[in-house]
Amino acid sequence: MTEQEILSMYEDAGALLNGHFVLSSGRHSARYLQSALVLMSMDNATDLAAALIEKVNGDEFDMVVSPAIGGLVIGQEVARQLKKPFIFTERKEGEMQLRRGFSIPQGSKLLVVEDVITTGGSVCECMAVVREHGGNPTKVLAVVDRAPQAEGRFDVPHATVMGLDVETFAADDCPMCAEGTPAVKPGSRGAA
Repeated sequence: MTEQEILSMYEDAGALLNGHFVLSSGRHSARYLQSALVLMSMDNATDLAAALIEKVNGDEFDMVVSPAIGGLVIGQEVARQLKKPFIFTERKEGEMQLRRGFSIPQGSKLLVVEDVITTGGSVCECMAVVREHGGNPTKVLAVVDRAPQAEGRFDVPHATVMGLDVETFAADDCPMCAEGTPAVKPGSRGAA
């Protein structure tokens, strides 16, 4: 899939939103990608996962893990196509954790899959949990990277199928806040 095809997929699903948004990272943006709307279609999920899988050798991984909630659908579809077990991390009382009886066999190699990366905070928290439980996160995949020029976010290789360089702002330096435009939180850390 080309980046334009993926962007069209988001546009067709009404998932490329314009306004004033507070991202999961806490930063503000005038654009938001609501991957859940794209991934409602199993055809889209299948196609996007296949595009991600082209970026890896599935034999190099024992399991697939995603940070909840954004990475759940795409992570599970990647795992299904790779025929690998799928687990996820989730926040409880603000802290990323491994729950629901999931375990990671000591030394297992995990592929980390996310829908959209901005700062990479959720992915880094997910990788830290994997390491705490004896696993080895070895690569990160994401459908969209909102800051494709950013380097050093992860200590493992990462790849995406679409880079969309969208400016973000610290809350105290946000021009939309300065204009008095109300912000909404459409992401996984709460809606406003």
